[in-house]
Amino acid sequence: MPMYATLLHEVQMNHIFPDGKTFVDCIPKIELSEILDLYQRDKDKASFNLSTFVHTYFQLPEERGNTYQSDASQSIENHLHSLWQTLTRQPDVANGSTLIPLSNPYVVPGGRFREIYYWDSYFTMLGLKVSGEYELMQHIIDNFSDLIDTLGYIPNGNRTYYLGRSQPPFFALMVTLLSEVKGETVFSKYLAQLEDEWVFWNQGDLSELAKGVENKLVKLSEDNFQLRYYDTNDTPRPESYREDVELAHLSKEEHSNTYRNLRAAAESGWDFSNRWFGEENNFATIKTTDILPVDLNCLNLYLTELLASTYTLRRDKDSKVKAKMFQMMSDEMRSNIQSLYWNEKLGFFTDYDYKMEEQRDILTLAGVMPLFFGFATINQAKSVAEVIKNQFLKAGGLTTSLVHSGQQWDAPNGWAPLQWLAYKGVQRYGFEELANEIRTRWLNTCEKVYEKTGKMTEKYDVWNQDAAASGGEYPNQDGFGWTNGVYLAMRAECK
Repeated sequence: MPMYATLLHEVQMNHIFPDGKTFVDCIPKIELSEILDLYQRDKDKASFNLSTFVHTYFQLPEERGNTYQSDASQSIENHLHSLWQTLTRQPDVANGSTLIPLSNPYVVPGGRFREIYYWDSYFTMLGLKVSGEYELMQHIIDNFSDLIDTLGYIPNGNRTYYLGRSQPPFFALMVTLLSEVKGETVFSKYLAQLEDEWVFWNQGDLSELAKGVENKLVKLSEDNFQLRYYDTNDTPRPESYREDVELAHLSKEEHSNTYRNLRAAAESGWDFSNRWFGEENNFATIKTTDILPVDLNCLNLYLTELLASTYTLRRDKDSKVKAKMFQMMSDEMRSNIQSLYWNEKLGFFTDYDYKMEEQRDILTLAGVMPLFFGFATINQAKSVAEVIKNQFLKAGGLTTSLVHSGQQWDAPNGWAPLQWLAYKGVQRYGFEELANEIRTRWLNTCEKVYEKTGKMTEKYDVWNQDAAASGGEYPNQDGFGWTNGVYLAMRAECK
């Protein structure tokens, strides 16, 4: 085992820090190679203390959230408008940091999340738009464009330990959002990056796929290719090393399979949820890579349609060929969304287990994505709206799932991005009363917690508004980028 891997293993397994992310966010005070030499020299001495060693040679990450105090005299909206400055980071990277350098300022979620996150940024941008922070929106997209140009994709976040996976592909939606304030020329400006994003997700080299080489693309038939979440690595996540190792020992699967499934769930953003489990409430049966997610494949269809429409506006011959190609693929994708993900029995869109060759019977808010994009029929949308109203709508907003698994992406928690997707989805199909009820309950939840604590948090308990959100590998975080963004966007629609 390489020496740094040995040090990482010892630090994480010995629980030197309560949060495993702390160590991988530390910055070496001297060259890392020198630290590792010192570790090799001293680690077997009787006087060696691992905690003392780490604190001596590593600078702990700054905890900005611990010192920030909100102004109680401000309205919640004014607080959030001013909070963008607190959550904005400049593109400077210290030597030895795990941060991936960026060219422009960027917005972090807050709390333990000290870097950008891919899908978070779309929902953050909703609020930046309301705040008139158009240049910061531009900076976010330019940073992601640079990552696509240099890495070939947008990683989970701008940390080296996130390399190997992405997050739900919201880049096309970000570009669309920017076009609303800067005009449709942005589609041409970012066309190359949009297409590279498509290639990354749809990179199924058919010759490699035929050889059984796994990747994000799953071939179900000659004209049916679907996406899944998939990480190129099959080792414990450095930022959650101890948790991954402990879970792998509880699993009946090969450890490498468990690690890849954990990483794939992290790529989904839903880390973790009963949605990915083989057996209800049994985390050790996680099998993310067996599951074709309805929301991911809707995002992929939207990106494909955007490429088709953008190329259609161009007059050159190559663009006409590409426009036709992407349009043909999007037509097939629309048909496959209907055949694979519409669960007639449940009257809802659900994921598909391609290994079992069957639809999943687990209801989650991922099933609203076809409505958000307009991919559902009127009758399907009506059925989905009824299920949302009768089963998902709780006192504080929409519950993520109906299962109380102890995982943070399940009941009783509600998350800002899913409130927005569901709200806009049912609104798109004309269910205004339900949309308004979702918005009202969610805004009230955010306001109630803010009045009590002066904080906007990562997630909320929507079943019991007097309880704190629960589950997950870490405590609930305050800040919080996407909560702020969705709150401002929803509040703006009340005016």
